Amino acid sequence: MRREADRQRSRQPTAEELALWRHITRDTTPIGKASPPAAPPEAPPAPPIPPPAAARPVVPVTPPPSRPQPTTQGIDRRTLQRLGRGLVPIDARLDLHGMTQEEAHRHLGFFLAHHQRRGSRCILVITGIGERSTGGILRTMTPRWLAEPPNAQRVIAHAPAQRHHGGAGALYVLLRRLR
Repeated sequence: MRREADRQRSRQPTAEELALWRHITRDTTPIGKASPPAAPPEAPPAPPIPPPAAARPVVPVTPPPSRPQPTTQGIDRRTLQRLGRGLVPIDARLDLHGMTQEEAHRHLGFFLAHHQRRGSRCILVITGIGERSTGGILRTMTPRWLAEPPNAQRVIAHAPAQRHHGGAGALYVLLRRLR
C-alpha cells in the first residue's frame, strides 16, 4: 500500500498533461520563484487544446414552479385549513411515480371513483417532484386532472401536502360524499 502511494507521488507528468498545464497557465504570472514544469526532452510539444466554451450549451436556470394552491369550491375555510395542514385523516394513498401521463390520468380517475364509492374522505396522491427544469409533468397535470370532469364532480378540494406526507410532490384530495 505504501509503495503504491510513493509511486503515485513520484510520477512524472505526461506531455499531454504538461501541454494542458501550459495552456491553462499561459496568462498567469508566478508569485514565487518556482517555475512551471519543463517539458521532457524526448516529447514533441503537443498542439494547443481549444477552449471548451462551445462544448456545452448554456441552459437558462428557471425558478421552480410555484406550489399548487388549494381549491375552495364548496368547502368551509376551517376544513380547507385542516386539509392544507395535513390534519384530515388520510384514508388511501395513490403513488403515480414511474407512470406515463396516460397511465397516471387513468389510475387517478379509477382511484377517485373507487374510493368515493367506498366512502373515503381524504386521499393522498403522490406525484413526485419531477425534474428541476420542468417541475415534473405529473406534478403539473394532476391538479388539472382533478379540475376536469368527471373528477371535478368527485373532488371537493385539494391542497399541497405537508412535508411529512411528500411535500411539493404530493396532494391531499378531499372527496365528495355520495348521497
